[in-house]
Amino acid sequence: MYEAVYARPDGESTAARFAEAADRYGYDGVIVRAVDADPDYERLRGSVPVDLVDAAAVVAPDPQHASGAVGNARTERTVVCVRGGTDALNRFAVEQPRVDVLTRPFVGDDGRGGDANHVLAKAAADNGVRIEVNLGPALRRRGGGRVRHLAKLRRLKRLLDHYEAPYVVSATPRSHLQLRAPRELAALGAEIGLGDEWIRRGLDAWGDLVERNRTRRSESFIAPGVERGRYEEDDRGAR
Repeated sequence: MYEAVYARPDGESTAARFAEAADRYGYDGVIVRAVDADPDYERLRGSVPVDLVDAAAVVAPDPQHASGAVGNARTERTVVCVRGGTDALNRFAVEQPRVDVLTRPFVGDDGRGGDANHVLAKAAADNGVRIEVNLGPALRRRGGGRVRHLAKLRRLKRLLDHYEAPYVVSATPRSHLQLRAPRELAALGAEIGLGDEWIRRGLDAWGDLVERNRTRRSESFIAPGVERGRYEEDDRGAR
């Protein structure tokens, strides 16, 4: 299982500190969703105890600005996330197969901003774009904002299940102190009506995404199900 974090300067803790804490909590890896952060991944991967994954978090005011940023990020990073929060950005993200994850699709503290609906879920399913189930506000907010966010999470789950849309789960930690173990997030999921196994599948989905994208970035990959190999040489030798 992986957790997707905001490392310094986007968050309060370094990527290395996150990796060390994630290891103690039982994670297989940490995905650094970088806005301004730029860790030395090559150096760190030899010194941290878990897998450290380079990701881009595209933050833009509108789809036009997001489009160019996604194109650049796709060639540079293993995982590409687009931060939503408006209907226009949410729709843009799920309609782009080159986007891996739509994060923060709605605003949980004031009830405004983007929302999840059947159009969004169906497009995500059609294009293989994962929608983030953000448990952060459920853990760190109080009062009406938390109640509204929980209601939106339950509605999002119903949509994802109905359309069999892909999803990932995160507590969106900005500090290593905000990390929670997978079993804790699963217990939270059970408590708020999402289900513990459903939460575990969403945590596992990050790792599946990383493995797929690393394969696609390898020199042997041509297209899904098609890779370069010695097949032509073998075929000639068999004749």
